[in-house]
Amino acid sequence: MRARPHTAAAAAALLAATALGLAPHQAQAAPAAAPQSSPQASPEVRFHDIPGSGGITLKGNVFTPAGAAPGRTYPLIVLPTSWGLPQVEYVAQARQLADSGYTVVSYTSRGFWLSGGQIETAGPADVADVSAVIDWALAHTPADPDHVGLGGVSYAAGISLLAAAHDPRVKAVVALSGWADLIESIYSGRTQHLQAAGLLGAAGYLTGRPGPELQQVLGDFLGSRLENEQAMIDWGRKRSAAGQVDRINANGAAVMLGNAWGDTVFPPNQYAEFFEKLTGPKRLEFRPGDHATAEATGLFGLPNDTWTDAHRWFDRYLKGERNGVDTEPPVRITSRSTGGYEDYPDWKSVGSGGEERIPLDGSEHLWANVDSGADGGIVLLSSVLDQFAKAPPVVSVPLLPRAFAAVWQSPRYERERRVRGTVRLHTTVTPTKGDGTFVAYLYDVGPLGLGKLVSNAPYTFHGKTPGQSFGVDLDLFSTAYDVPGGHRLALVVDTVDPLYIEHNPTGAQLTFSSPRTDPSYVSVPLREQ
Repeated sequence: MRARPHTAAAAAALLAATALGLAPHQAQAAPAAAPQSSPQASPEVRFHDIPGSGGITLKGNVFTPAGAAPGRTYPLIVLPTSWGLPQVEYVAQARQLADSGYTVVSYTSRGFWLSGGQIETAGPADVADVSAVIDWALAHTPADPDHVGLGGVSYAAGISLLAAAHDPRVKAVVALSGWADLIESIYSGRTQHLQAAGLLGAAGYLTGRPGPELQQVLGDFLGSRLENEQAMIDWGRKRSAAGQVDRINANGAAVMLGNAWGDTVFPPNQYAEFFEKLTGPKRLEFRPGDHATAEATGLFGLPNDTWTDAHRWFDRYLKGERNGVDTEPPVRITSRSTGGYEDYPDWKSVGSGGEERIPLDGSEHLWANVDSGADGGIVLLSSVLDQFAKAPPVVSVPLLPRAFAAVWQSPRYERERRVRGTVRLHTTVTPTKGDGTFVAYLYDVGPLGLGKLVSNAPYTFHGKTPGQSFGVDLDLFSTAYDVPGGHRLALVVDTVDPLYIEHNPTGAQLTFSSPRTDPSYVSVPLREQ
């Protein structure tokens, strides 16, 4: 077993991410450095120490509408900060929301920067903090107790969904680039997402104070201490709104979810599955990009479709405005290839054009522990290149070393194939060792043999009998990608990817076969032509 550290790349990405915020002392100086023309011209902002749960102090800011009349109340929106960012993260959005008639309270999540406590990773204390901030806002700001909303990006999204399950005062949630299932996010396929966990861990230590429980779990996770696997899973489930969806439904909050197809921290599958279980007002949006990049420009106050829809969602469910967002199809996606919007009545309809099954005939034998060159890319970077330059990770499929990579290809397509939704792999594996990892990739292969990554997903097994076959069903990460006419699809499987920790013992080999009684295939969902 080898855990290849790529924390240098993660740390570099972290520094780029934290550049979005200001250092703590800068955050405190912001009020004096931001002149306002008059109390009537723009929303008023004040910085406050807000009591959190358990007696800690949270550093926050409050935006109120310009010229707020005494005794008048306004709908309240609470915005916890993202992982590693300070309270000024939402200044641009908070100002816009206040300008349109909201009281907005943003605060630095516990354990980060100047807020008290330790990082609990959306634990019970973080959820209690949200309720404590609502309590404080109702007592100290012109907030309307009957119209309370939550929202934010990444860590804030996860906390907001959990808080909506515990505080019935919450009427609307906008959860962007977050998680509903923490296990399926960074431990999908029973495989540690190394770069994602390294990024989060580095950010926690650089900008905050990880609590002992987080330190233990992170050490066990990155150290592949399988004897503590169930404890790690239990820890993650307590922090996953997917396990509390019944409470969210009972409380009736209107929930908007937004994410990127290439999110390497919180992949889109788990959001789509959670969305399907919601019974109240709901909306799901997927766009090209990586973690938090779909809504990033909005944090600078620039035009941004994700934040525009977030404002419309709050306006409908906190103000009661009839703006049409509730009558539109609840699922909106943007193709990675064309950039155009597509609307659907539900998630299942995204691949309503049927499925194409590509048979995985024959038998492919792999030696493990060697990177074939087929990789999922680099956390944060690769999907951003796909978002802005239509340049996903690329590999020469004909040149992949067949001793270390299994390759199956479809016939060349005469016309375009619009891949929509979740690609599924069904195969039979025979290992020579009891433990192992493999990664499946779907590529769009052009006439010259260059393959552009469409999707991927890892799979790890433990405790199997060497030499004994077993079946595998693996969902690749959901996507929306158009394969041009004249191209073909290729499924590639290898055993090493820098995104993930692999568990292949030295000398391990894997055989992928297609028994006559249980043929192997990859199922590709398609959009109606």
